[in-house]
Amino acid sequence: MPRNINAERDNPCLKEQELSFKCLNKNNFDRDKCEIYFANYNNCKEFWNKVKSERRAKGIAPYLPPLEERDAIKAEYMKEKPQQS
Repeated sequence: MPRNINAERDNPCLKEQELSFKCLNKNNFDRDKCEIYFANYNNCKEFWNKVKSERRAKGIAPYLPPLEERDAIKAEYMKEKPQQS
């Protein structure tokens, strides 16, 4: 099945989504064995939804940053993120 050419642009969590599907396929769709992949995907979605919401509130368009800006946004977040103990 050909990949949607806009998939990466439209879904910032495409890699995490694909890894989740790959895990399910590899483990005969046993969801318990793929919990970490689901958690990672959900964290990714939560992060980018927050970014979109903040950009919308500030009037920055497009709400979902372009591909070339995403790595810098993630790096900035990781720099400011409080350390977990």
